[in-house]
Amino acid sequence: MLRGRREKRVDAGQGGSDPRIHRARVTAVTRVGKAMVRVSLGGPDMADYPTTDVGDEWVRVFFPDAPTEPVRLPRVEGTGWVYADGVEASEMRTYTIRDWRPGEVDVDFVVHGTGVATTWATTVEVGGEVGLTEPVAVYRRAQDATHQVLLCDEPGLPAALRICEDAPAGMTSTLVCEVRDAGYEVAPRRGEVECVWLPGGGNGVGPSRLPEALSDLDIPQDAAVWVGTETRVSRTLRRQLREEKGLARTAATTMGYWVHDKERWIAAYDALGEEFADKVRDLYDSDRDPDEVTDLVDSLYETNGL
Repeated sequence: MLRGRREKRVDAGQGGSDPRIHRARVTAVTRVGKAMVRVSLGGPDMADYPTTDVGDEWVRVFFPDAPTEPVRLPRVEGTGWVYADGVEASEMRTYTIRDWRPGEVDVDFVVHGTGVATTWATTVEVGGEVGLTEPVAVYRRAQDATHQVLLCDEPGLPAALRICEDAPAGMTSTLVCEVRDAGYEVAPRRGEVECVWLPGGGNGVGPSRLPEALSDLDIPQDAAVWVGTETRVSRTLRRQLREEKGLARTAATTMGYWVHDKERWIAAYDALGEEFADKVRDLYDSDRDPDEVTDLVDSLYETNGL
């Protein structure tokens, strides 16, 4: 990666007039279920860390080279960030905020393989550090919704749980989540949630069972729908909600949380060339309605085999 170059990102954050990347120190590490590690992050530079108050708010996490080392952070510039000349960029991944408290947040890491985030989360100790961008929210729940339906796999589960737990009093929720195997379930800390667990599907272990589950699901007309899954599965569910369930485009929030066989996907994307990449960037940088942008990008990806 070229040093001193400007890094692309979706948003500088929604926390205030002067967003920055916060240096966050580990205050606790807790195992949650069989495949989740919760890392609590605080410290002096988190004293004014903001929240959108929306359950699926997401952030970029900048990792150090090793859990015991300090993290190199860029500075925010416009709608992106830039590293100083000669400073090597840190590894970065996207995660949702599982819980927010003044001056401290929790981030849940799904443990799988030996990737940068998994290795850090499973070996870091109190005092270790990362960088956090300020949060960006996605979920748009209609004001008159009295029920919500959430469909996810393991990477989307932390956001789905927070959405369920933060729902207004009296609102009921249906959570449909596929996990890699029985015993990997993590239940919400609140009643009024019907949980449907689908073991053995998705999550890189087998075909997703969520499209079939959605077909069998009765979605009330006053329900809000949220989807956070593997990117291609999310695309399928979005189409189902529109064509099979008859939901309006704005009635559901759908997000691709991860990409199965990411290296192959990236290689296929890069092989399409800079002209294709420019088309995608132009759509995301446009003033079009976000739902329309998602539809157009999905169409581009599907037409080109992504």
